Amino acid sequence: MSTQPILVLEDVHKSFGPKQVLKGVNLDVAPGKSLVILGGSGSGKSVMLKNALGLMTPNTGRIIFDGEDVTHDQGKGREAQRARMGMLFQSGALFDSLTVWENVAFRLLNADGVKRRDAKDRAIETLKQVRLGSDVADLTPAEISGGMQKRVGLARAIITKPDLIFFDEPTTGLDPITADAINDLIVEQTKALGAAAVSITHDMASARKIADEIAMLYHGKIIWRGAASEIDNSGNDYVDQFVHGRADGPIQPSL
Repeated sequence: MSTQPILVLEDVHKSFGPKQVLKGVNLDVAPGKSLVILGGSGSGKSVMLKNALGLMTPNTGRIIFDGEDVTHDQGKGREAQRARMGMLFQSGALFDSLTVWENVAFRLLNADGVKRRDAKDRAIETLKQVRLGSDVADLTPAEISGGMQKRVGLARAIITKPDLIFFDEPTTGLDPITADAINDLIVEQTKALGAAAVSITHDMASARKIADEIAMLYHGKIIWRGAASEIDNSGNDYVDQFVHGRADGPIQPSL
């Protein structure tokens, strides 16, 4: 497996009018590695993710995917890049009007031209990988629990066997037991694929479980990065306050 990063963010800046959100983000992740990015509300996590996905374009800096500068790619170039990525959205982002299997197979049906019968077979097989039986395939998202919806979202993220998977607050809204089960599936499936994983979260239990490395984004910059095992001894006052959830410290609470 290559040790070269599949994704690199190089001095990425992003502003909206006078508001500077990203102020020189430098980040990379290699195949088979899981990087978790911590940060409070308004730290720039979602904007960073959208720049990495190509949903936004940085004002300055570069996005490099598999050795190629894709910062300003559009059309087929950008679509080819996205075809090698998976995404588990915070809210699940399932389509209410589609069945579970149609949600899982959405890309196969709408971008890859796979026949419906074959797409359904692949969807059911992928649902099994996230511990869901074929009996849920023809249900709608409204007919399954929140934890099951997360599993469906994970199945959709991995069905094309992507090289890079993004996880946006993967355990938000779940009880601790269900969240832990989702964390286990994330680790299991990303390792099975050999994919790189980039997750953004404020859930420390999730971060500890799924991360090889953890980075902290604060005021638009990465202020610390290290092995997940080092997070409790980071030597950084901002990281220490965040990890232990203390109101007192250099980070001011958002009220």
